[in-house]
Amino acid sequence: MAAGAAAAQPANTIEELVVTAERREQNLQDVPVAISAYTSEKRDLLGITTVTDLTNFTPGLQYSSQLDRVSLRGVGRTSNVHAADPSVSVYSDGIYTTSTIEAGKSPLFLERVEILRGPQATLYGRNAIAGAMNLVSKRPTDEMYAEVRATYANYDRHIVEGAISGPTAIPGVQFRLAANWEKQRKGWYDNIVPGQPDEGNVIDTNIVEGQLKFEFNENFEGWAKLTTIQWRNGSGGPGSRGNSTPGPYATFEIANGATSLEPGYGCSGRVTNVSNPSPLGCANPTTADPRKFASTIPYQVKLNDTFIFASEWTWHASDFDVKYTTGGTRYHYKLNRPADDTVAPVERFTLPGGLTVFPQQLYNYQEIEEWWSHELTVASTSDGPLQWLAGVYSWNEHFEQPTSTYLYSQPQIAAPLGASCPRFGNVCPPNPLLQRTIDTPRFHIQSQAIYGQLDYKFTDALKATVGLRYSKDTKTGSEEARVLCFAFFACTPGLTPEQTGPFTPAIDLTQALFIPGATPPKGVSRDFTFDPATGRARREYDADWDAVTGNATLQWEPDRDTTAFVRYSRGYKAGGFRIGVDTALTANPYTDAEFLDNIEFGLKKNFGRTLQANIAAFHYWYKDAQIPLTIVNTAGGITQAQSVFYNVPRATSKGVELEAIWQPIEDLQILFNYSYLDSHITRARGPVDPADPAALDPRSTPIGSLADCQARLLTPAVADNCAADVFTALTGGAFSLART
Repeated sequence: MAAGAAAAQPANTIEELVVTAERREQNLQDVPVAISAYTSEKRDLLGITTVTDLTNFTPGLQYSSQLDRVSLRGVGRTSNVHAADPSVSVYSDGIYTTSTIEAGKSPLFLERVEILRGPQATLYGRNAIAGAMNLVSKRPTDEMYAEVRATYANYDRHIVEGAISGPTAIPGVQFRLAANWEKQRKGWYDNIVPGQPDEGNVIDTNIVEGQLKFEFNENFEGWAKLTTIQWRNGSGGPGSRGNSTPGPYATFEIANGATSLEPGYGCSGRVTNVSNPSPLGCANPTTADPRKFASTIPYQVKLNDTFIFASEWTWHASDFDVKYTTGGTRYHYKLNRPADDTVAPVERFTLPGGLTVFPQQLYNYQEIEEWWSHELTVASTSDGPLQWLAGVYSWNEHFEQPTSTYLYSQPQIAAPLGASCPRFGNVCPPNPLLQRTIDTPRFHIQSQAIYGQLDYKFTDALKATVGLRYSKDTKTGSEEARVLCFAFFACTPGLTPEQTGPFTPAIDLTQALFIPGATPPKGVSRDFTFDPATGRARREYDADWDAVTGNATLQWEPDRDTTAFVRYSRGYKAGGFRIGVDTALTANPYTDAEFLDNIEFGLKKNFGRTLQANIAAFHYWYKDAQIPLTIVNTAGGITQAQSVFYNVPRATSKGVELEAIWQPIEDLQILFNYSYLDSHITRARGPVDPADPAALDPRSTPIGSLADCQARLLTPAVADNCAADVFTALTGGAFSLART
């Protein structure tokens, strides 16, 4: 009879998927959270080999492979500044990581990828205000297993990877060893400059991973993983060239906000002795062919000294489990690229007056990171109506994020004019590396949390879940910067490089730009000091934030094929600092913590055995969302607006997501996913719209009266109280530095 019943079981059935999104093994359809999950087998079938591929199948997921930024439901990382946090938590085998790189490992390494949408306020906590990605590695096997894969594709791309797993000679100990090597020799984009390499996914990477699993006895088990990753890429991987910009090259002398000459000025017809190695001269090849560009500086992306360790140790008691999870990461990322990859490939020109300019600039960006985390959880394992889980968490991180811009062929940069360093007795320190700018943040970040969650089943169909988490985050560090100027008339008032000719000096702007105030800005523990050995200005930072977050869920399961839920969750992201990368010792570095309240309704339904549909509708209320914006400088005077992490006071977002699987016949599935998002800022004051900086659009809300600023132009004593962008509009599109 049992055999007959099994034979009568329909063969065409959508396979159940078990996930651990809520720290317990559960059928995905039974979890009251919007989740998308992909096993290694499913990723192989769908061709999902990168994080970008995941976005094609996951509603609400976006990813920038060039910047390594991920977002969910429109909430995500908006800057690569590590002193400010991302919004999507990525956990690899229970260890939080600041990057999504591990989510892109091949199916040979990952057993499952789980993507949780919406604030995961209790169990994931740290930076899970938008959601979380839970990565689960393939584990050692009880029996011997081995696999080798090889791929060859166009652009001379080849992949070789393999794994072996099984028991060791030591009883109760299993092992797994896996490795991957991926190389692509030809780029997607053709650099027409002779001698320069192609770009676009030119990579040479390898991963080696070893695991051990321990079964000490029936109550105690452990597992540990060590991974090493290395990149020797050209223009490939995060940070590499994403595309090229069509259109004519800029030919003005000085770009807005720049402190050196524009390479395209060599195409203006106003200079001589022009050196341009492009076969098309001053014509941009991208305009005619998006796969072609002209650049004299190649991209290089390297990842060295990368070690990733993760481990978990579990003791099984009669009614509960105790699990200790610990691990960390260390890496050194390096990026070399043009300071601006949209400029003309002009290497040299001579100004009237005889100054020879070498305008090309190399930009170097680095991340030197290491972190370690500890987490101890205790979870019930009984079959009663009450289930509980509690834990404590600790995180320690140290990073350096140096950036430099090199005028690498301009000899004057090596010895700035002594008069521009009055704090050092009119003697500027030498600059032998020819760095026009340098900025080096160094930070130590600590995060601690305690959390707990209760599930209670009132009936077989009705369950309630309540969770709370207390988090405290501390960030301390420093930032050092030096800024030099060359051949820009504003740096030598009354003189132009055409007038000074070959005697044009480099000017050290550091002491003129960074002036200690009477009161340090918020979050600054020590304002500017200056090092006579390096010429750098230094500032120190110290701030902390804490919050109570949590979730409450009511779940209804009227039958085995239906799960309906309503969920409230409150997410939190610690404050931070806008430092380095795209700014230096900015006037307003501090940003406050961000909060998000979410109400969500969800329905998960199986229609028979061949159709599955999951739908979620949500409404977000943001408080102090951290957005990189331009805001009006309130210090007065004719000054540029400031780029900061602006805390938007109030914003809302609402949306709907749908995922469906239809399996009309065995071995054939049709997938459908859809997401809709509608977001609004409901209250804000101070941001400047770059398209309308003076708020001339009748729908805008100017901070002050334009007529009032017009009147102030006639009163020299008070005119400087208007913002610089308003002066720009009133004076015909240029700053008015003096009135006559």
